[in-house]
Amino acid sequence: MATSIGSVHNSSDLVKDYVCGACESKNFQEIADYFCATCMKFFCGKCIHQHDQLYANHSKYGREETNKWPLTKQIEDLLLKCNVHKDKKLKMFCQDHSQLCCTDCAFLNHRQCTDVALISDTVKNMSVDMQQLSNNLQTILDELSKLKSARESSIQSVEVSWSEKLQEIRYLRKKLNAALDELEKATLKELDEIRTTLQTSLKKDVDDCTRLKDELKQLSEAVNALCDKSKKEIEYIASRKCLDKIQESEAYLKENPVKLQRSLIFQANIDIEQYLSQQASLGRLEDSMQSLKMNPNQVMTVMMKLEYSVRMSSDTDQSYSIYGICCLPSGQVIVTDYYNKKLKLLDQHYTVSSHCDVSDYPEDICQITSSEVAVTVNKNVQFISVINGQLVSGRKLQLPYAAHGIAHHQGAVYVTSGTALYQYTLTGSLVKKIYEDTSGSHAGKCIFITRGPERPKVAHLR
Repeated sequence: MATSIGSVHNSSDLVKDYVCGACESKNFQEIADYFCATCMKFFCGKCIHQHDQLYANHSKYGREETNKWPLTKQIEDLLLKCNVHKDKKLKMFCQDHSQLCCTDCAFLNHRQCTDVALISDTVKNMSVDMQQLSNNLQTILDELSKLKSARESSIQSVEVSWSEKLQEIRYLRKKLNAALDELEKATLKELDEIRTTLQTSLKKDVDDCTRLKDELKQLSEAVNALCDKSKKEIEYIASRKCLDKIQESEAYLKENPVKLQRSLIFQANIDIEQYLSQQASLGRLEDSMQSLKMNPNQVMTVMMKLEYSVRMSSDTDQSYSIYGICCLPSGQVIVTDYYNKKLKLLDQHYTVSSHCDVSDYPEDICQITSSEVAVTVNKNVQFISVINGQLVSGRKLQLPYAAHGIAHHQGAVYVTSGTALYQYTLTGSLVKKIYEDTSGSHAGKCIFITRGPERPKVAHLR
């Protein structure tokens, strides 16, 4: 029986485990190149010469005749050993269960079966097409390799999409934080205004009280000084002034009750808290299975073409030129109507359901989040969101050049001018200039920005 040293040779899967028996007896391991059917031993290229000098008439087979070599011990163990009882060899076959059995398996699990026979008897009247079997195995191996490669590619795709969605989620959180900051700012402003109003009013009351008290004290001192003076004319004047001041003070106290305590009350907008408490997450996440496998060299055939009108009664220009288009995960489509300086939102039936005016001629458009897009509008990048089915203008990034193309990838925004490609952050900070055409000719220039393994996004330099 042949012995082995593991996978040490790549020329043949059948002979790579064989070692020279003569070398092995000397504690060397050398790959066997020959098998002597008479000696039932294996020899390397060096030892076979010594063997041939002693046994010239023995039948030997080189690697070109490996089909006449015996199986390795590893292969025999793989095929003959029982998967359940490792120390037993397969001896029987149960036709009832279509299962190979060792003697222990037959005794324990197949005693009630009606058709259990020795494998040696079963093979007498049958033959196996080993070539077809090999072909079938190779077919399955190829399919498994394809599946493994596809899954490895999917692992990379998941990581890329995870990174993209992580950026979108964090960006959404920043938007929510910014919106809450604005609400807080407006509320605090109102709080300060009410405080100022109340403090001013209360300060006036304090001043009025101080004035009335001072005037009454002065009159009280004057009245006390007039006691027993017997000056009727001055007493009459003093009494009239006191009555007038007392009447004024009583009227003032009536209008401003002492027990009335002024303070601030805050009634929270519970709709915001209730709405947030009812939400399970910031958005919906799904496993998007990419079942469409495209051959990059495959010729695409147009099967059908449909035309839809984006005309609106408010359009000022009847010349329509759609420079950019973006399809959202919701199935809605946003297009840039260049001559009418509008962005138009199309529903699932491609009917205009909302629009948004922009300051200049809009060109390219790209998706930022599931509900927000960015549009190039002359020297600006305008962010626009879909809120409750309506297009709502957001922040605007100002650029030192006219922007034409735009793309978004993993939190980075790529913008093309007439000659160059720039990378920006979502907040408008310039990261770097990636490419610039200094030849003076813009035709045929483009930059590919990868968006995952399935599709690239191309930004043209026009």
